[in-house]
Amino acid sequence: MATNPIVEKIDLILPQTQCGQCSYSGCKPYANAISKGEADINQCPPGGEIVIRALAELIGVKYKPLDESYGISKPKAVAFIDEDTCIGCTFCIQACPVDAILGAAKQMHTIIEKECTGCELCLAPCPVDCITMPEIKEIIPDNVANKEANIARKRNNFRILRLEREKIERTERNAKRKLENNNGEKVRLIKEKRAEIAAAASRANNGEIN
Repeated sequence: MATNPIVEKIDLILPQTQCGQCSYSGCKPYANAISKGEADINQCPPGGEIVIRALAELIGVKYKPLDESYGISKPKAVAFIDEDTCIGCTFCIQACPVDAILGAAKQMHTIIEKECTGCELCLAPCPVDCITMPEIKEIIPDNVANKEANIARKRNNFRILRLEREKIERTERNAKRKLENNNGEKVRLIKEKRAEIAAAASRANNGEIN
């Protein structure tokens, strides 16, 4: 499928937090909506003024301040899991848009710090409030921020593909299971019918049927 050049340029400007605060499921859907005129340029709290100005220049529209109905700009933060409190529910793993959380059911979870975008999507699902978002104190150079954004974009794309693949595989397994169940039911009915015929034939041979 051909990509839209303007969508790609917009997506390159966005911070790749994949937080959904803009009301879209991620940065790429938001970029697509901006390109179609369905979303405004000031709906990205993580990007803030810098992103808004870059988008305004790219699209050729007037700058406007962040629409804080979508949230406020905050310093960069990374999730931290209190491993002593974590119950291994996996809800945070399911919520993370870049697969930056390691763990399994009923086992301790931990954050891959360098992969975390600070989206905060893991906070709400946690039933024991064991996740916090400590602020990153040091200033992140632009080249490092751009590199991190590119990695986040790739990880998000990979996650989307993985989830789609798992959905297809799950559908195929369910279809196979249903077919096997249907075939099993057919075999059972055939056996019952054959047994009925055999019983009828036996009664006829014994003179039980006139």
